[in-house]
Amino acid sequence: MAKNLVIVESPSKATTIKKFLGSSYEVVASNGHVRDLPKSQLGIDIENDFEPKYITIRGKGEILAKLRKEVKKADKVYLATDPDREGEAISWHLSKALKLDDKNTSRVTFNEITKNAVKQSFKNARAIDMDLVNAQQARRILDRMVGYQISPVLWAKVKRGLSAGRVQSVALRIIADREEEIGAFIPKEYWTLSAEFTPQGDKKSIIADFYGTLNKKLNIESKEQVEQIISEIKKSQFKVSDIKISNRTKKGPLPFTTSTLQQEAAKNLNFATQKTMRLAQGLYEGMPIKGHGTIGLITYLRTDSTRISEEAKKSAMEYIEKNYGSEYLAHNAEKKKDDKKIQDAHEAIRPAYIELTPAQVKDSLSRDHFKLYQLIWKRFMASQMASAKYETTSIKIDSEKYRFTAVSSKIIFEGYLNVYQEEDDKAVKKSFPKKLVKDALMSLGKLEQKQHFTQPPAHFTEATLVKTLEELGIGRPSTYAPTISTIINRHYVAKEQKNLYITELGEVVNNIMKKSFTSIVDVNFTAYMEGLLDRVEDGSVRWKTVIENFYPDLHEAVSIAQKELEEVKIEDEVTDVICEECGKNMVVKFGPHGKFLACPGFPECRNTKPYYEKAGVPCPECGKEIVIKKTKKGRRYYGCEGYPDCNFMSWQKPSTQKCPNCGGPMVEKGNKIACMDNQCGFTKPLS
Repeated sequence: MAKNLVIVESPSKATTIKKFLGSSYEVVASNGHVRDLPKSQLGIDIENDFEPKYITIRGKGEILAKLRKEVKKADKVYLATDPDREGEAISWHLSKALKLDDKNTSRVTFNEITKNAVKQSFKNARAIDMDLVNAQQARRILDRMVGYQISPVLWAKVKRGLSAGRVQSVALRIIADREEEIGAFIPKEYWTLSAEFTPQGDKKSIIADFYGTLNKKLNIESKEQVEQIISEIKKSQFKVSDIKISNRTKKGPLPFTTSTLQQEAAKNLNFATQKTMRLAQGLYEGMPIKGHGTIGLITYLRTDSTRISEEAKKSAMEYIEKNYGSEYLAHNAEKKKDDKKIQDAHEAIRPAYIELTPAQVKDSLSRDHFKLYQLIWKRFMASQMASAKYETTSIKIDSEKYRFTAVSSKIIFEGYLNVYQEEDDKAVKKSFPKKLVKDALMSLGKLEQKQHFTQPPAHFTEATLVKTLEELGIGRPSTYAPTISTIINRHYVAKEQKNLYITELGEVVNNIMKKSFTSIVDVNFTAYMEGLLDRVEDGSVRWKTVIENFYPDLHEAVSIAQKELEEVKIEDEVTDVICEECGKNMVVKFGPHGKFLACPGFPECRNTKPYYEKAGVPCPECGKEIVIKKTKKGRRYYGCEGYPDCNFMSWQKPSTQKCPNCGGPMVEKGNKIACMDNQCGFTKPLS
């Protein structure tokens, strides 16, 4: 019998596939990429049509030797790496490294590792798609050029060990721009007013919110204004001027894409993007499930398509009708409209076997694998279920001059909410008294006024950064997680309580990139490059043309930066801090986490300690110096040098001025000075 060899990336994927194929198939793993550009050099021949130089990855020689032995035994070789650009490139590199004969080599892809999908893929075996390979090559070479050309500039101007990246630099800029926006934000005061009303002859009251006058909405901006309104309201009579009852529907959510899975896993499960992708990879490649052996539980995890196969829809419909009833079937599932090219060869992320409920596989999965599988299963089910239906009642309560409004809502048909609920679905809905009718007189009860201040834009989280990158067209499903991990691991960004904050090191790198490499960190240019890579993939643009057009501008910018850019790294600044071990004055050094104090007697004396830069203002509480400190994760703040005796701290630079309203400390925010007490809210221009 003819022997067939199947090569996949991972051993777990090999185990899963092997059970679907007969004894004439041998399945082995390459453990990912086997060839890449060399780490020690650029690896691209600029003078020879930008030809890349690929070498065997260190440590992969033994794996390739074993694969060559298996290839010699086989009559036919199938390359079954992942169904995307990266997977296509791995297959191409394997064919080159193993010197495979094109006549006896085929490429197979499957969106899910199930028996039907795997068998069908072998029936539709094809040649390697060089457009996909070239799109990956173009991305890899563009990223290599940016990294290997710009990083040495950062080494020379700041410190060794720093790196720049085509996508990571844009992500860093997006975070930096948000930080500037937050820092310059000045809160504005506003008030809300609510009132308790009771229909005459009824005991049940309702709470209504102040709307404005009968003709227009009115925003309350001061305490004086709200008190004036209250004084007029107390003298007024109120009645119900309008009651409107309507029905509304809310459609189930779309099934997950890579981006939305990362966002929801971050919000609901507190998973980092990298963790989500690692867990999803395991669910896709195969997990040992009691009674089923090793099986893949979800479809391919790198996709920006919300498409669902007809087979999957049919399976979901049968399950829903059997377990929930025909009224829960969605007859017209909503489709995502998007003008951008999407990887529509893939489906959305969904369960491979809809009948395997989370409860059935729970005992076979780790806690985190179970949580993620449950999220995916419920989201997919919800996407195929009927809309939820609500009955909404809105009322207007008027005096001669002012209007209050209230809205209540109740579910009259759960639909998809039976399976999957988002945060706004869980809100408590209020109800109205049954005797409430139009023109009913209302007795005014308790009034509640609240002072508020507008809030600055929120700091980015991993979830919101992924959403922003996707909306701006920067990167693709496979790049979101590694991009975020890189800027965190490089200490350009610190992550605290889910929020991402730019560090001092990140600010230095971002400023250099903005000054000298404008196009690299330009959001629109980066999105344009992604579009070009998509055109390479569909065969309408030659991949080397993209490189040829990109390189000259990059080379010129690097040359100018090397000549004109001033060094940012700090020479050894001598301080008045004495080294306890040798008695010398310690100097300021710049490390991966920023500045620190070191003994100039290195290497004989290796004493180091934290460096606190003086802010030039006294502590508002004790009068000692305010110094610039950092959290463990690198976020900068202002604290008293007298700590722990004095606990004063602020995220913004303190001012020497006191608040004229409350006498409290003030801080600098952008071009203004603001009171640290938000309840006071005093601000004035920075003079």
